[in-house]
Amino acid sequence: MPSHRALFSSDWNQCLAPCGPFDCLAYHHPQLQPELEVVFKQYTGNRISLGEAVRRIGEFLPAPLSEAQMDAYLEKSFAVYRGVPELIEWCASERILFMINTTGMIGYFQRVFALGLLPPVPVLSAHPMIRYPRAKTDPGVIYELHETADKGVHTQQEAQRTGIAPDRVIVMGDSGGDGPHFAWAARTGARRVGSMTKASLSSYCRGEKIGIDVHFGPVYAVGEKADSWREMQVDFRNLIPDIKRLLGC
Repeated sequence: MPSHRALFSSDWNQCLAPCGPFDCLAYHHPQLQPELEVVFKQYTGNRISLGEAVRRIGEFLPAPLSEAQMDAYLEKSFAVYRGVPELIEWCASERILFMINTTGMIGYFQRVFALGLLPPVPVLSAHPMIRYPRAKTDPGVIYELHETADKGVHTQQEAQRTGIAPDRVIVMGDSGGDGPHFAWAARTGARRVGSMTKASLSSYCRGEKIGIDVHFGPVYAVGEKADSWREMQVDFRNLIPDIKRLLGC
C-alpha cells in the first residue's frame, strides 16, 4: 500500500505564514525593502516572471545570506499563522503527505527545520537562490522551483512518485503567483483552497474560469490591504474538516 493516501501541496508566504519570501533579505538589508516589495508584487501579480524577479534582486543584493544571518532573522522574526504546526502534524498522522510548495528559498526552510521551528515535512519545493549544504534535518525530497508554473509540475511529480491519484490532491495558495498551480489542479481534477485569498488570485481564477473549492480566512477585494490582525486570528486547525470533506473521509 502507498505510504500516503493523499497529498496537500501548499504555498507558504502569506498563505501559511505572515511573511514574504524576501523578508529575510530586507531584515539584513533594510535599505532594499522598497525594491524587494515592488518585485514581490510584480511577480505575485503575474506582471513579471519569478525568474525575472530573481534576476532583478541579484542586481542589487550585495551577497546571499549566510546560515548565521538566516538564523538571526528566524530567531527574531519567524512566525506562522495559528494552528499551522498542528495542521502539519495532523496530516502526518492521517497519512496525508504535506508538501510546502513556494517561491520562498530552500535555505530558509533548511534553517527552519534545523532550528526545530516547524514539525518536519517530507517534501519541499522552493527556490534555490539561497541553499545551504545538505543537513539531516532537511526534507527527504527537495525540488528546485525556478518559475511559478513549477508548482504544478512538482506537485504532479510528487503525486506520481508516491502513487497518489489527482483527486486525492489538494493545492492551497493565496495570490496570483499561485494561479498556475490552481490551473494545473483544475486540469487534473485536484481540489483548490484559497488561504487569505488576495484579489490577484481571485482575478486569475475568474479569467481562467477556475473554481476555488474552499476559501479559508479573509478574502480580499481589489485594492484592499491585508489585515494582519484578522489573519492572525485564523486557526488552521479549522481547515481540517474541509480537508476531510474534499477527500471524502
